[in-house]
Amino acid sequence: MRNFVGTACVVLSSLTVVHAENWPQWRGPSGNGISNETNLPVRWSATENIAWKLPLPAWSGSTPIVWGDYIFLNVAENGSLFLWAVDRNKGEPLWKRHLSDGDHRERKQNMSTPSPVTDGTGVWVMTGTGILKGFDFQGKELWMRDIQKDYGRFGLNWGYGSSPMLFGDSLFVQVLHGMKTDDPSYVLRISKANGRTIWRVERPTIAERESPDSYTTPAIVRHGNDLELVITGGDAVTGHDVNTGKELWRANALNPTNDFAYRIVASPVVHGELIIAPSRERPMLAMRPGGRGDVARSHIMWSFQNGPDVPTPVTDGKYVYVINDRGIMWCLDAKTGSEVYGKMRLRPSTYSGSFVLADGKLYITNEDGLTSVVRTGPKFEILAENNFDDYTLSSPAISDGQIFIRTTAALWAIGKRAMKQ
Repeated sequence: MRNFVGTACVVLSSLTVVHAENWPQWRGPSGNGISNETNLPVRWSATENIAWKLPLPAWSGSTPIVWGDYIFLNVAENGSLFLWAVDRNKGEPLWKRHLSDGDHRERKQNMSTPSPVTDGTGVWVMTGTGILKGFDFQGKELWMRDIQKDYGRFGLNWGYGSSPMLFGDSLFVQVLHGMKTDDPSYVLRISKANGRTIWRVERPTIAERESPDSYTTPAIVRHGNDLELVITGGDAVTGHDVNTGKELWRANALNPTNDFAYRIVASPVVHGELIIAPSRERPMLAMRPGGRGDVARSHIMWSFQNGPDVPTPVTDGKYVYVINDRGIMWCLDAKTGSEVYGKMRLRPSTYSGSFVLADGKLYITNEDGLTSVVRTGPKFEILAENNFDDYTLSSPAISDGQIFIRTTAALWAIGKRAMKQ
């Protein structure tokens, strides 16, 4: 196996530049919810500032993925799951490919929750049923894996919901579970070219009952010349060698009271060498990479006791923005964790979508389909409230000056597409 670090370091250092016009995965071009786009829409409604609206058959927690003229969607319909490729200019499906049967509901989510990922040539998508497939942009299936068949049935209380992370030549897939299984949790690195497992490592946990379950997506952090894969769940934050999967460091600090129901939904966030690791509201940790062994005392920079449950936070390296499920928002100093402002309320609702930061603004969509646009910086200011009045679990995606929001009834393209330079 060739060394992953050299090529991946190049990819990591150039990721924002290469993908600035695209939204290739759930958390965007840099994997942390940040877009470099400017001149983005601030105000819209169901009848104003809409380029097009594509009807959809069901709700989904999956985010639309955008590359050039293509939008990719993980779609649940009539008990089955499909990958849709949508013409970005017309708002019409180009093709639909069957992924899996066996779609069902697990409380809020159905089995279309994981977001696809793309590198501009291929597109890969996971389902909550454990089917992982790769396609080219013309819809040709490249390969298929059945993760449950290969490694055992998923045992999460509310069904599998983690999105794969694409980095370099590989997909990174986590299966952290325990509520409904005694099988071990594990992490996979899978070749995007042929679907073969490059490595599989078990990830042990001391968590009990529902607390081993994690619905998060991994992140990558660069420390000097090294790359570390960051995983959260099972009461712990762990860092792994991307070449081997070997666990390098661990902080068993996400469930200090040993609560039996401390499943984790909000994903880890990386900005530079800052790692933000949410739990189930308390604590949310800020950490440094590069440790070895038990780093609970040595590499935790600060903790915050009003973190998110479901919405993943965002940071620009100066401030960390957090919202809880009830729409109460905080801004923290990224270096110290001190409150810049706190307990600022957005429109009352349930918040499940995650922050997107772009153009000096924060975009956050609640379950009622209302997207609040909040100014970044030390002063809380709501710039706009834009309401689709439709059940929404997904997070916004940004590409070429447009915002894409997925509600139950439709995929919405907001604003005009920017002219390419």
